[in-house]
Amino acid sequence: MYKTIKALVLREVKYRDADKILTVLTERGGKLTVKARGALRKGCKFAAAAQALCFSEMTLFGNAGRWSLNEAETIEQFLPLRDDLGRLALGSYFAELLEAVSDADSPESGLLQLGLNSLYALSRSLCPDLQVKAAFELRLMCLSGFRPELNTERGEGEGLLFSLSGGCVHCIGDPPEAAGVSLPLSRPVLQAMRYVVTAEPKKLFSFTLPGAELLLFAKVCEAYTATQLERSFRALDYWKCVAPCAKDL
Repeated sequence: MYKTIKALVLREVKYRDADKILTVLTERGGKLTVKARGALRKGCKFAAAAQALCFSEMTLFGNAGRWSLNEAETIEQFLPLRDDLGRLALGSYFAELLEAVSDADSPESGLLQLGLNSLYALSRSLCPDLQVKAAFELRLMCLSGFRPELNTERGEGEGLLFSLSGGCVHCIGDPPEAAGVSLPLSRPVLQAMRYVVTAEPKKLFSFTLPGAELLLFAKVCEAYTATQLERSFRALDYWKCVAPCAKDL
């Protein structure tokens, strides 16, 4: 059985001498594992389309639940990422996160759109890298069933905190039901979080924060993602080693 799909390559692993095993994210079929025979062979026509962080139109052949790449054509390669080690590492972190929260045989149009929009914003420098990263993380949590509760009846003056385990805003002296760490929030950061949670996909990055507020926003979104998913990510650790903007996180 043949089918044609549009897919973002999240991961590539060398298999034998000239093949790859790809993990791809599709709009209708969710996460798929695809064998790309000959992808490492010189002259392979779909070599570029079978690279990590490449969005491609693929024709797959399926047999007994296994998929093989028959042909492919690139739609977007996000080439500027490959000229900047820090941004390439950050894009790889996005791919790791998408792989962690996506499932097979499950429609993932929101996740795919978020991934593509974020990689585009990162590759085109539409806003600071920290802003793209933080907005991606927070919106990903929303799409994955971890949407935070960002309303508070206690006012929005001094002393606001965000519970990483409870995913809610609270005040000093009024802890949430969920135990765990809470991080301080400023009013601008809370407003930015509310914007990211509700913004239209194409306007996700259309907000601004000054330097100190952006750093706090980035710290909160990263910590919330790590707490909810209960795991670490190798690409994130590497990004922190090579990206100048990560030194204060």
